[in-house]
Amino acid sequence: MDKDRVEGSATNIGGKIKEGAGKMTGDEKLKGEGIADQVKGSIQNAVGSIKDAFKGK
Repeated sequence: MDKDRVEGSATNIGGKIKEGAGKMTGDEKLKGEGIADQVKGSIQNAVGSIKDAFKGK
């Protein structure tokens, strides 16, 4: 498993936590940051998947 997949998954999970905290506190900025982190994590995870495919894993 590529390092990007692991980091992407962690970023995605952190983003979900941030988004949830933003929703609970009514902090739209925190909620937006959480959503952005989720997108970043998903992209990083996809890059890792592509790297794994090229490596034959």
